[in-house]
Amino acid sequence: MSLFMCVSQSFARTPSSMSLLDNRFRVDPTIKQVTFVIYREHPSQPVVLVRPDGKKYYSWRSPDNVKWYQETAMDIISIENPMPGPWQAVGKVTPKNQILLISHLALESDRFPARLYQGEEIKFTAKLTSDGEPLVLRDFLDRVNLKITFTKFIENEEDLIKEARPVAEVIGVFADDGTGLDEVPGDGVFTAAIPISSQPGKYRVRITSGNGIFLRAQEQEVLVYPTPIQHTFIQSRDSEVANQIVISGEQGMIKPGSLAAQIEHWNSKDELISVSGSAIEESSKLEMSIPSSDVVGNYRWGGKVFATDMATERPLSFTLSEQTYSVLDEVDFEQTRLIQEEQERIQKKLLEEQMMKEAKEAARMRSMIIIAVGNVLAILIGLGVWFVRRKLNATKVALPEMQLDMPKK
Repeated sequence: MSLFMCVSQSFARTPSSMSLLDNRFRVDPTIKQVTFVIYREHPSQPVVLVRPDGKKYYSWRSPDNVKWYQETAMDIISIENPMPGPWQAVGKVTPKNQILLISHLALESDRFPARLYQGEEIKFTAKLTSDGEPLVLRDFLDRVNLKITFTKFIENEEDLIKEARPVAEVIGVFADDGTGLDEVPGDGVFTAAIPISSQPGKYRVRITSGNGIFLRAQEQEVLVYPTPIQHTFIQSRDSEVANQIVISGEQGMIKPGSLAAQIEHWNSKDELISVSGSAIEESSKLEMSIPSSDVVGNYRWGGKVFATDMATERPLSFTLSEQTYSVLDEVDFEQTRLIQEEQERIQKKLLEEQMMKEAKEAARMRSMIIIAVGNVLAILIGLGVWFVRRKLNATKVALPEMQLDMPKK
């Protein structure tokens, strides 16, 4: 395997390489950034980088200007403002080593329109270049991705404490891997469809390409407006009459006559039918028909809407998220009315029975209360009579005794 060193230094457009002796290499004083891609025996520990002054850099301990990415048989190390002089990589590096010189490493990308719409989808292209030409070092590109973030715009954001700053929203991450809209893997060009999902407002857009050790960034400010496209689905109640999809563009935002759509419709058997259409001249509305059916089941549809921005003539693309609807058995309204009346009669009867039951329970409770009160009164009266009689008896006994004690005249 090989040891590659990527440096910001002028060189011929055809990369030059040289053999390394004992894993040593020299960094020129003009170099401002250097990246080492080092292949090791599989498996082995990360290498140790030794500076010209003897100081060592480790994957687990290095200064802030050093970024380190490691795999079981590879190290990628990026250094900002490296010390000039002879460097050395110490480790189980393969015996045959090379150094590859790359100049003017940069990220070039499209710029977002200053005015975006929520829900639209934008084709976005960016590329890593070396000396103005696409960087095609496949081993490096395989470990680099492109990330786009939206951060809510706040004046003087840098003056806020970290916890009070808005959180960046990642709206796209993609690689130079030939998937999606990316045409050729490993050609240094990243292409993808970016959905604008953020809420309306002002944002800072940050475009970066990085793998933890390599980073190039571009920033700009954009405004996200509410979506200017509305759509309505009208389901037919007759299998002989088609369903309708009505798409309209907001006046003053969408150029009249520019609406077009591609609708995909799946029936209950998951069979696909595609329908396309465009608005007539000067019209801000597009009506499309999709087949209806009396077959019971679940159906779904989705698609894309295309339009032109009235202010800038910019082509717009919106994705209609997949929606579903159902076809049910035909309803016998007379039978339904009779069933409903029977249900109401049963409910009325149950309610009357419940009310009668509650009335009986209330009467029983009143009777029990009356009996209990009567018993308490009887007991109280009995106690009163007993107390009075006891007093009377005591009085009768006391009178004769008082008479005997009185003196005779």
